[in-house]
Amino acid sequence: MNRRLIRPTLSDVQDQLGSRMQRKKPAPPDQTNAENFYYLKQMQARTPMIVVLDQGETIRGVIEWYDKHCIKVHRTNEPNLLLMKSCIRFMYKDGETRGGAHSEGDNHPLQEAD
Repeated sequence: MNRRLIRPTLSDVQDQLGSRMQRKKPAPPDQTNAENFYYLKQMQARTPMIVVLDQGETIRGVIEWYDKHCIKVHRTNEPNLLLMKSCIRFMYKDGETRGGAHSEGDNHPLQEAD
């Protein structure tokens, strides 16, 4: 007696597995380009910005240029600066210190005690 193995076709196997397995969501993208969009928007509008460095120093100016690792800040009465992004704690638009879009309220690190 000859026994013959009958194998299912690939499409039959995929149909059976497809109904049993739930499809996973694809992983989110590594980069959303939100940072690039923000820099471009501020550069085009020439928005005055305040950049706070890791050591607490503040720099006021307009973002003139950026790349993956640094930004160039144009200052009117002082030399322009090229800042490494790794040294920046945070930045915000000049004029948002109190009551604006800044959510830290009265505990803002740039406010001076009277």
